[in-house]
Amino acid sequence: MQKLPPHQRLTTDFPILHFGKVPEFDRRTWDFRAEGLVENPVRLTYDEFISLEKTADVSDFHCVTGWSRFDNKWEGVRFSDIAKIVKPKTGVRFATIECDGGYTTSLPLAELMEPDVLLAYIFEGKPLEPMHGGPLRLVVPKKYAYKSV
Repeated sequence: MQKLPPHQRLTTDFPILHFGKVPEFDRRTWDFRAEGLVENPVRLTYDEFISLEKTADVSDFHCVTGWSRFDNKWEGVRFSDIAKIVKPKTGVRFATIECDGGYTTSLPLAELMEPDVLLAYIFEGKPLEPMHGGPLRLVVPKKYAYKSV
């Protein structure tokens, strides 16, 4: 089976493509919020977030601008584990994810609950850099990267 999608070029680099200015990361003031149509909204500091159960996954990364990078090792918290904490209300079918800088995307909750969907803060064994979506980015391996905000 061909891993490289049509019209993509393979790279070993991790090109930088950002929506607006790359945000500054201040560990003292950064927070993660899961709120909206949930039973238990949460707000976690960076240290609280990284203290949650961590998992690792290796996946390919495909950008709609035409490049792909194979076998990326991500580490972080499964989206499904966050969902267990916040408990989406009955009938919720979609989630909107917003990152620093205001970029948003929406995905079906069922897709976000897949075991390979991570809120990643480690990339290839190192803290995820802000220029690559750090300190935390959603990684949805079965979608093009514009959904991995």
